[in-house]
Amino acid sequence: MSKLIDISLPLHGNTPIWPGDPALRVERVQRIEDGSVANVSQMSCGVHVGTHVDAPFHFMQDRNTIEQLDLDVLIGPAYVVHLPELHTITAAVLDSVQLPADVSRLLLRTRNSEWWAQDAGAFCEDYVALNSAAAQWVVDRGIRLIGIDYLSIQRYHDGPLTHQILLQAEVVIVEGLNLSNVTPGVYELLCLPLKLVGADGAPARALLRSLS
Repeated sequence: MSKLIDISLPLHGNTPIWPGDPALRVERVQRIEDGSVANVSQMSCGVHVGTHVDAPFHFMQDRNTIEQLDLDVLIGPAYVVHLPELHTITAAVLDSVQLPADVSRLLLRTRNSEWWAQDAGAFCEDYVALNSAAAQWVVDRGIRLIGIDYLSIQRYHDGPLTHQILLQAEVVIVEGLNLSNVTPGVYELLCLPLKLVGADGAPARALLRSLS
């Protein structure tokens, strides 16, 4: 039988969120112990909470919103690479990986995943991400989906250019992956964002299936 690896972040009160985004709140509004016939909870959060997918509309007006993304891109073979000793992912770094020619979905495991393994609750500004040249490398290589193991594909103090390069080219961005237990190699990716009509992103459950 195939083995599924859950690479999604758990959502709870200590889940780190992007500074300024709405806080994540899940509260019980009906309780069996209080006489209700069922337990019912209410959730409030931003659409870029935890493991999530960015839509082009996130950074560009009049572009596709999350429910308009091609789901075929979010399901299929994906290549996981491990880049443990970096602060910035550059085009030269990606060139050095020597990816197989047919890779169209690329997931990047960095030192960021160590924070998820330690269940770190505070937002960390010093995470590893792509610069704009690396984003252009992804586009030029024909990669259709790029995933990163922290809450943004671009560095914290950078402008929006990295996002804009990728989304302009309709590269699907998956952020907030937990790749701490994933060894490099080829897997089947299954990643489906919530169908939030008109939204600039959506939380997703992301899984890898071992192909070995």
